[in-house]
Amino acid sequence: MNDDSERPGAIQRGLYFDEFDVGARYLHRPGRTATETDNVLFSALTMNSQPLHLDAAWAADSPFGERLVNSMWTLATMVGASVSQLTLGTLVAQLAMTDITFPAPLRHGDTLYTETEILDTRRSASRPGQGIVTMRHTGRNQDGVVVASATRVALMWCRDAVGGTASAASETPEEV
Repeated sequence: MNDDSERPGAIQRGLYFDEFDVGARYLHRPGRTATETDNVLFSALTMNSQPLHLDAAWAADSPFGERLVNSMWTLATMVGASVSQLTLGTLVAQLAMTDITFPAPLRHGDTLYTETEILDTRRSASRPGQGIVTMRHTGRNQDGVVVASATRVALMWCRDAVGGTASAASETPEEV
């Protein structure tokens, strides 16, 4: 846990680059139960008209026998679950997502639980005060079955960065 959380009036934040340790694992809780509404709204908002997500009669004849939660909802929710613990206010930019897999479906009523492992860290050679963190997000359903995984590369503020949002993110109102 970052030391700012111990001070009265501290603002919640993610981790600075310097606070990430390779090999560390984070369990993001609470989980998120996927509803039919989540699936239909997300699919509509993203213009994904795939009947596997929207058409119950069509999906009943699919190999799965029912509609499945849109895998992009699963990916977005998995990454979103990590934000408050890892990147809230300390992220400069998301650089890449690779190795994205969906080995099992997520169904309406399933609960998605996410964990993150830190795979690599390195200071940016071209951006002083910033570093690059590579992490693997893994999503499991309530039975522990892996439903998604993705490797994510993020550009993060270093704690000692001068100016910008990195300094302001950790200051309490009295220090501003």
